[in-house]
Amino acid sequence: MASSTLDGLAAEPRRDSEAILNLSCYKFVPLDNLGEMRQILRDMCQRLRIKGTILLSREGINFFVAGPGDSIGELVGHLRTVPGLEDIQPKESLSDDQPFSRMLVRIKQEIIAFGVDGIDPARYTSKKLRAVQLKQWLDEGRQLTLLDVRNNYEVEVGTFHNALPINVDHFRDFPAAAALLSPETKDQPIVMFCTGGIRCEKAGPLMEHLGYREIYQLDGGILKYFEEVGGAHWHGECFVFDKRVALDPHLAETATTQCYACQHPLTPTDQSSTHFIPGVQCPYCFNLVAEREKRHRHLRQTALDQFATNLPGSRPYDNLRPLNVPQRFSGLPLLEFLDQLHPQVGRSTWAARVDAGRLLLGNQRVSADLVVREGMGLRHLLPDTVEPNVNARIKIVFDDANVVVVEKPAPLPVHACGRFNRNTLEWMLQQVYRPQRLKLVHRLDADTSGLMVIARHRRAATALHQLFQTDQVTKVYLARVVGHPATDHFVSTAPISDGPEAEGLRTVTENGLPSETHFSVRERLADGTSLLEVRPITGRTNQIRVHLWELGFPILGESTYLPNRQLARGSSKLPQDAPLCLHAWRLELLNPFLSKSSASDMPSVPTCEATYRWETGLPQWAKADLGNADVGEAEATAIDSPLTNSEARLAR
Repeated sequence: MASSTLDGLAAEPRRDSEAILNLSCYKFVPLDNLGEMRQILRDMCQRLRIKGTILLSREGINFFVAGPGDSIGELVGHLRTVPGLEDIQPKESLSDDQPFSRMLVRIKQEIIAFGVDGIDPARYTSKKLRAVQLKQWLDEGRQLTLLDVRNNYEVEVGTFHNALPINVDHFRDFPAAAALLSPETKDQPIVMFCTGGIRCEKAGPLMEHLGYREIYQLDGGILKYFEEVGGAHWHGECFVFDKRVALDPHLAETATTQCYACQHPLTPTDQSSTHFIPGVQCPYCFNLVAEREKRHRHLRQTALDQFATNLPGSRPYDNLRPLNVPQRFSGLPLLEFLDQLHPQVGRSTWAARVDAGRLLLGNQRVSADLVVREGMGLRHLLPDTVEPNVNARIKIVFDDANVVVVEKPAPLPVHACGRFNRNTLEWMLQQVYRPQRLKLVHRLDADTSGLMVIARHRRAATALHQLFQTDQVTKVYLARVVGHPATDHFVSTAPISDGPEAEGLRTVTENGLPSETHFSVRERLADGTSLLEVRPITGRTNQIRVHLWELGFPILGESTYLPNRQLARGSSKLPQDAPLCLHAWRLELLNPFLSKSSASDMPSVPTCEATYRWETGLPQWAKADLGNADVGEAEATAIDSPLTNSEARLAR
């Protein structure tokens, strides 16, 4: 006899102009033409703005979907035209928001995974017990075994008083667990229950096969019990497989949430644990998460260490460099565009490269008479590229769901430029964090070492970029300069040019951008140099180097901004014989991820601290003649937060 979830509900789902209608239903009935049925349902759900999951199998259908009331009504109406599904009676509940993030229609071997041959609920299943009848039995104190056939994490959220859990982590494990039940349970009635009843349809016949003589399944499962009799004899909530996570006996969403990492349900008590970090870990998995992240960080650092000894750009390779067309060049012939964009190359050289097929649009060669358009993504092939050597000893100081903090060595370019592509910080980090695409939010000069913060996804980049753009990041540098400043503390507010000027460099200019840098002398050294602590208040290109050059204290190892306000001709070459003695020593910023953003918008960070503070050890050139100065390893710390844990968490 074919079975459906429930009997007696209204023929049409109820509608509500504001709320989202949630339906769950299954039916064991032979189905065919599954491929055609799948395509029709996919197209219909997309058109009707319905989300959720529909599972199709030759043994039947199982679906849990949500959408506007009228749309859900149309979907159910269509399903009832399918032979065998005419009498489906879905269970309903309302929610303010869509509990599903996407729509899936899948063809499966079974609509509920069990893996036992010969169990066919379309032909036979155990007796059903109505919710009102079960309540009456429990009120009377009748001798029976309530068997919870759900997974352990569901049982922890709530179950019937004195119910016996089958003790499985997946329903596929039910047959083995059932064989371990006490033989004494065979001598009394067993009432099996699950969320909506579908698991009991298969568990019941198996139990009978194992010799249990009086097996019942709760008709419609826990949700139907709540609907008909409320929460009598029930303790806790009922776990559901959507964004609502759990419902109370009134079928209302509760405060229970779910761990992003291990999917374990989390009660309000669980969420108050110091081990609960939204989007990262919970009290049930924090040790595993910590070990996993430690292992991943170690693997990434090992990969970076290999780059340091075998530079990725040191072996010849075909380098495809992007050539995006700015608006001002739109409409020009290709050769004219190339000559105006990079005149230093020379028109004849560009013509030879075009003739050699080294200018591509997609994967196709282009001719010199191609008319370029704004945004056109051309590529320039540079065969057998070998890049200059760099210092690639990159150290990961900190990483989490949102940011990576590294200590950049010098000389090392941050991103592709000039002769550098693979021998850059960005390229090497992208390789070890793939498939994630990291996003740069600030930069250091190639010759400058120290801390850099890189975003791990687009939304984190937006939040961090806002802090850097509005000068809300405290940056402290160390610089060793030529000369002894007369005072221990001094400031430069010299305006800096918005673009390259003399010798292609930023310099101090009357009409430049407002700029401000604070300097403090840490030590005046016997060799005529001084060690300074530098705090740039604004963030102009080359700001520290330009201000110290203009003040008459050029940085030791400087190859561009020279003593006596001289400028080097042409750009500096890498590597330098002596390092530029400028180091990004300390970074401090408000945690932008403890904002109003929900966990669905942005992962949270593995701390509830409101302020981050990262600091490196002193570079070698900063230790000279400094006695017993602290030269410990780089570290990442977080300043004590003025917020409580609950105040600091992201809104869910």
